[in-house]
Formats: sequence, C-alpha cells, structure tokens
Amino acid sequence: MRFKESETEEHKKSISQLDRALKTVCAFLNHKGGVIYFGVDNKENVVGQKATDSNIKRISQQIRSRIKPHVVPSVKGIAIGEKEIIEVRVERQNDGLYYLDGVPYKRSGTETVVMPPDEVRRKILQSARFEWDTEICEDAGIDDIDEEKVKAYLRLREEKRDISSEIRMPLTDFLENIGAIRKGRPTNAGILFFGRNPQKYIPHAQLRLARIKGDKVYNDAIDKEDCYGTLPEIVKRAEAFIKRNIRYMGLRTEAFRRKDIYEYPLEGLKEAIINALIHRDYNNKADVRFFIFEDRLEIVNPGTFPEGVTPERPIHSPVNATLSNYMYDMGYIDKYGSGILLVRDLCAENGNEPPIFEMSALETRVIFRSPFKAIDIQEVAVNHGLNERQIGALEYMAVHGGITTKEYMEINKTPLRTARRDLSELKKKGIIIFEGARKTGRYVLVGTINGTINGTINNSKKDMEKRE
Repeated sequence: MRFKESETEEHKKSISQLDRALKTVCAFLNHKGGVIYFGVDNKENVVGQKATDSNIKRISQQIRSRIKPHVVPSVKGIAIGEKEIIEVRVERQNDGLYYLDGVPYKRSGTETVVMPPDEVRRKILQSARFEWDTEICEDAGIDDIDEEKVKAYLRLREEKRDISSEIRMPLTDFLENIGAIRKGRPTNAGILFFGRNPQKYIPHAQLRLARIKGDKVYNDAIDKEDCYGTLPEIVKRAEAFIKRNIRYMGLRTEAFRRKDIYEYPLEGLKEAIINALIHRDYNNKADVRFFIFEDRLEIVNPGTFPEGVTPERPIHSPVNATLSNYMYDMGYIDKYGSGILLVRDLCAENGNEPPIFEMSALETRVIFRSPFKAIDIQEVAVNHGLNERQIGALEYMAVHGGITTKEYMEINKTPLRTARRDLSELKKKGIIIFEGARKTGRYVLVGTINGTINGTINNSKKDMEKRE
C-alpha cells in the first residue's frame, strides 16, 4: 500500500493530532472528500497506530459532534505488515458548506486553511442557487427602464436571431417574460441592459480601461477611460478604446479579401470583455479592469469560474444566465459555452499565443501576450549608425505599427528628398520593409511573416524621457 499526501489524502503520526486532523476532515468535506491515515508520518513512513475500539470510537464521535452538518465517517483499522494504522474516510454528501466548531476549512494543495470570507459567501449563494441578475434592483423603479433601449434590443434580436421585433403584449408583460422586471420592478439584469442610468443603482457595473507605459501597473497611464452605461454600451466604448491603443500591424489578403490585422485579435478581446461583464461576481463591489501594457494585455474580472468549470473544461454554466441570454439574443455571443474556445482560435489565427488564465478565490485574470519582440533601440542605433530622424521613425512605428513617407516628413519636419533617403537606408539595412501598394502602403518593422510585424522598439528610460 502506497501513501502520498495530496489534496485528498493526509497523514498523521498518531491520534494525538486528532484536533488538527479534524480541520482536514472539514476541508475534505468542503472539497470532494478524502482520507486521513493515523500511524503514517509526514515522510510517508508507517509508524503504526493501534486501532482499538476506544480510538475508533473517539475519532468517530469527535467528527460527528464537532463538524456540521452531520456526517458519518468511515473509520477502521488496516494492517500494514506487522503494524496497524487507522483509516478515516469521508465523502462529500451535500452542496453546502461544512464547519468545524463554526469555522469552514478548505484544502489548498496539501495544506488545510481557513476558507476566506468572500469564498464562504460565494459558496453559500451558489448552494442556495441565488441568481444575482434575476433579483429586483434595489431602489429602482419601472421609470428607470428606457423603452428605446428595449426597442434597440428587439431590433438586434430580430437581425441576429430572426425573432420578430413586434411584441403582441404590453411592454411590461414582455419585460416580465424575459426577466427584465419582476413584480413590477426592474431586475438587476433589466437595469444593466435597459436602464437609463445603470451605475446609479449598480455603481461597480463599469469597465475601467488603461494603456500603461512599460510593463508595470503602477507606471504612468498613457490613455485611460471609465466606461459607463448599459453592458452593450460599455462594450462599444471599450472597442473604440482598444482600437486606438493597440498597434496596427497592417493588411492581410485572404481569399481576395483585405483584412486589418492588429496586435491582438479584436473579436477575441471583445469576447473576453463580454465574458468578464456577464460572468463576473456582481456581489463583489470591484469593477472589471482592462490594462494594455507594452508586452501584454490583461483583463481582471471579480469572481472566479463556477465549480466544475475550468479554462481547460469551459462547459456552459453561466454565473448570470439572464445577462448571458440577452447578450446571445443581441448577437454579442454566438454559441453558449464556446467563448474561451473562440478566443483561443482567434488568437491562433492572429498569430498570438493562447491566453493565460490566473485564478484566485476573489478574481480571474486573463493575460494576452503581445506578438511583438522587444528590440533595444540603443543597440539598433549603435549597430546601424542611425540618425535622430530614423530613431524617431522607429519609435513611431513601434506605437502605430508602420509609417508612410508623408508621416515621416511630418514627425521629422523634413523635405521629401531627405525622408526618402532615410527610409531607403533603413530598408537597405534590413530594419524595415515596404508593405502594400505603392500609393497606399507603408513601411513596417522587419521580423515578419508575409509583412506582418513581429517586432517593436523598447526605448531606454533615458531616451524615452528625453523625447517626451
């Protein structure tokens, strides 16, 4: 018989450690069950523990009397060679929380820890099948519903889902049917989609966006915006912010169609933002945050995945089902449960690595890595003997993805002849290439496949400060 501690197995040298073992029993019950062996030390050596009737009875009575709700453990002796150990096995028997002397415990790898208050609250709400988006919005009234926003929803639903925009019932009855009002008052979902001023009642239902200089969140913000309004309005404002703050990589021709290529897949980012807005924990008063750094992009979402759902197993289990339905009706999401898979496909198509998911009990962080490689501008300048105009052009290309001859003339205040000569030198030195038609194309950084940028410039701190 082999012993190895894990999230479902723990060893205690003797029954003298029963109090500590009870915490682990509670943690197992709040996870998926587990087993404790008395008579096995922390180095997995069998040291033995007599399985007397009094020892077995003591363990069983302590578990039944101190852990609530009531649980019946399996406690028995096992012979290991000439020695004896005690096995205590428990199985999770309901969806609620278990407490030892009024305290809930959880398993974290091979450790047993007290469950954080926010996680306790979330699990209680889940077990009670509480749905935040269907609850009546506190203090809101029927006059807070904007009829024009309802009509816009109906028009989009007809366009995307082929459902007639005509409703043959009073508007309030329709809104009741789709969960936007309840007992004559708006629900949280109704306010977030059809409200005149959603943040008046749900102030944390917003999206904060920022483009950060460098790669640290405490660095200066180059651009920022706080998005308010209904969830569809927030998504539209976020799209505009993203377009003006991520790098444009050029055009790609596919099946005789020209397609704009950006540093990150726009549709993938939109999908990720929608997921953050509709699947977040609205009982958590934090807002959704979106950061654009030089080397990556991060979306921070209050809350975590529902139990049984992971990035590797993205089954459909919406946190806010009514919000999800509205987004689906309006064509913002195309298929239930496919958001993460779609984002991965869009990243691959755009030349990006798959997004990384970092999760805790309080929040989920989604990280998109930039495909741009970092190049030290000082090294490029020294190795190739670049002048100040050429260095300035490379900096401009790092931000905007490319440069035209006209733009070169404007940023350097130089005549056409000089601009052409400088750009020709950069091209001969293999630093840039020309992409597109002669009249409408532009110069982009080398390090590309079919002209798609795969390089950028990281200026030294001193050089950046001098130019700013």
